[in-house]
Amino acid sequence: MTNSPEQDAFRAAAERPGKRQRLIAAASQLIYEHGVEKTTLADIAQAADVPVGNVYYYFKTKDDIIAAVIEAHAQQSRAALASIAGSHRSPKSRLKALIAGFAGQSDVIARYGCPHGSLCSELDKRPGGPGFPLPELMRVPIEWAQEQFLALGRRDAHDLAVSLIASYQGSALLTSTFRDPDILAREARRLARWIDAL
Repeated sequence: MTNSPEQDAFRAAAERPGKRQRLIAAASQLIYEHGVEKTTLADIAQAADVPVGNVYYYFKTKDDIIAAVIEAHAQQSRAALASIAGSHRSPKSRLKALIAGFAGQSDVIARYGCPHGSLCSELDKRPGGPGFPLPELMRVPIEWAQEQFLALGRRDAHDLAVSLIASYQGSALLTSTFRDPDILAREARRLARWIDAL
């Protein structure tokens, strides 16, 4: 039995994310690919398939949508880390899964950089802009990694966690600068060996 066109349209509308969620997703992607300054509200509205006038119902300013993007990134990080924790039994395997996840993004990172690192770097340079909760984007993975190192009995867990995330961020920057995904892939292998040796 086939559905009528009206039923198909209703089902598609019911399954489609709401306008606010679409705007945040579109903003996140455009900001990642083009940067904050080059991304306009009109661009975001078009990518989200939302009339530009409706954007102001959900976000009064561009800074409001940027803050929502930052929060969405932090929530996605928490969800991804919870998924790793739930699917790996040992702290070492969890840490190595995190590193493998980084390495799995090496091609896109070679083109655009780390989504969190790039956003932090760009927004930190904006003159007179509002204070965005940028540290949260780095704090989430650092605190998670610290928990794993603590579970390994390491008293220097915080330092190890900072070192791990700093190694990834530095490799992501070099990968993007040289447009060479192998840089991140090699660093991921080195970090996996480092974790095994702890």
